Amino acid sequence: MTLTHLALDASDTLGGISVSFWLPIAALSVALVIKLPNLVKLWRDPMLRAVGVLLLFACAVFVFASPSMIGWTNRVTGIPNFAAPLVYSLLTALCASWLLLIVAWRNGLSDRSAATRRTARWVVLVYAGVVVALWVLFVLADVPVERRRDLDTYYATTPFMREGILLYLVAHTVACSITARLIWNWVRTDGLDAWLRWGLRLLGIGYASNLLFGTAKLTAVTARLTGHDLDRLSTDLAPSAAAVSATLVAVGFILPHAGQYLHERWRVRLGHRHLRPLYLLMRGVNAGSAPPVPRATAEMRLIRRETFIRDTLLQLSRHLDEDLRRRSYDAALGLGHEPDRARALAAAVTVLDAVAARERSPETDSASPPSGPETAYLLQEIRAVSQALRHRPDVEAVRARATSSGREKTHV
Repeated sequence: MTLTHLALDASDTLGGISVSFWLPIAALSVALVIKLPNLVKLWRDPMLRAVGVLLLFACAVFVFASPSMIGWTNRVTGIPNFAAPLVYSLLTALCASWLLLIVAWRNGLSDRSAATRRTARWVVLVYAGVVVALWVLFVLADVPVERRRDLDTYYATTPFMREGILLYLVAHTVACSITARLIWNWVRTDGLDAWLRWGLRLLGIGYASNLLFGTAKLTAVTARLTGHDLDRLSTDLAPSAAAVSATLVAVGFILPHAGQYLHERWRVRLGHRHLRPLYLLMRGVNAGSAPPVPRATAEMRLIRRETFIRDTLLQLSRHLDEDLRRRSYDAALGLGHEPDRARALAAAVTVLDAVAARERSPETDSASPPSGPETAYLLQEIRAVSQALRHRPDVEAVRARATSSGREKTHV
């Protein structure tokens, strides 16, 4: 993620916070809001809890690492560079949340074994120890000059502060390496939902970018320790990597939820549209019972349309000609259609014939309850039949061939 020195020039700020901070903050906040309902309902779930803590700390890191917040924190406390150990501590807590999430993912939701609890406890203890050490080292260090952009390299050779800088960078790099490696292993796992797989890929790329942040920082600090100047790696490359990483991680958490939601909405609306030809045909048969069109969810509109079609098909059952359906199926196969397509075309021919038969003798519908051939296929495959009705030339070709074969059998 990012640290106290990440900033742009004052001319690039908006509302006191650098524009480069708004995108990751916004993306992380959206991810947190999307997760919030499940976090409230299922707080005892270790995986959801780890995700929530991760997103919360990630947002806090970027907020408190902004130059205006660094200056405000130092000014309020009256201690030069007090913001440094604060943001280092938030970043270290974020690293711990990465590892806790890995523990939860690796062992699964149902695993509450002693080994799992022991691993999680060790993660908390080790990174809590790092946070304590960071504050002790800051208290011991002499850092009187406020540095908002280049604190790491400026104080890289200062006793105690030097050790604190190296400590948080090593803790960050270790956590990031473990997280990135395991996520990329999971990307190759079979049976993952496509949206989840893409989310994991973005998380993997995000943590790889985060690893670039730590590497750039460590390289710049090491260069200072050896008397060289590679400060631009810390002040230019690392901030860019941090912003990209945070945005990708946030999108990686958002994508599976948003993708599945949008896919489901699209599936429902597409199903509603696919049923339109058969629905219009059935409405001509049973216009008085057509479902009302009040405001309703897409799912409810789809259910109403399916129910209306099935009810009307049951009323048509006495007019269905099974012999015509079999001949139509053979005719469709003879015309080169695949078996599933041939079955749908044959059913469409049969339904059209039943509609015509009902129009010729509507009084029979009120004379007796619905009865006739087995309608299970029609009721289960109404979408396939409706789609077949979209291609009337194919249906008419099958009907003509089936009628012709029926005449030949009659003459024989």
